[in-house]
Amino acid sequence: MINQGSVFPVTGLAFDGAGTAQEYAYWKFTPFGYVTDADVSVEIIWYAASGTSGTVNWGAAIASITPGVDTEDVETAAFASMPTVTSSHLGTTARRLHRTVVTITDQDGMTVGDECWLRVMRNPAVDTLTADAILTSVRISYPDT
Repeated sequence: MINQGSVFPVTGLAFDGAGTAQEYAYWKFTPFGYVTDADVSVEIIWYAASGTSGTVNWGAAIASITPGVDTEDVETAAFASMPTVTSSHLGTTARRLHRTVVTITDQDGMTVGDECWLRVMRNPAVDTLTADAILTSVRISYPDT
């Protein structure tokens, strides 16, 4: 989605706040210089489409396959466990950017050069922000060699 700001357009993915259905977004990446078994930090940058209070429940998980080594079916591979974090709206300003960090401790055996998928989730069933949460960016960080 694109919201036309007064100075520049703001792009993002709108995660619905109504109802109880979890919504997901996916990205693919290859880790370079990753220290095996190290925690992965996923920074979720978001804002509320409206309102100045409430909480949003975010989660993130990784699926990892080593090409030419792993024997699992890429179309049926599962994601590792998904940790979640509930983040509070900081108040005072509608459409204020927020930063939520989800720490992934189960990286599904991720190692340098793997084909990896990141899944980010919003679970409105356990949060209190009824407006859409607009995800503007996702940043992945981990220790490197």
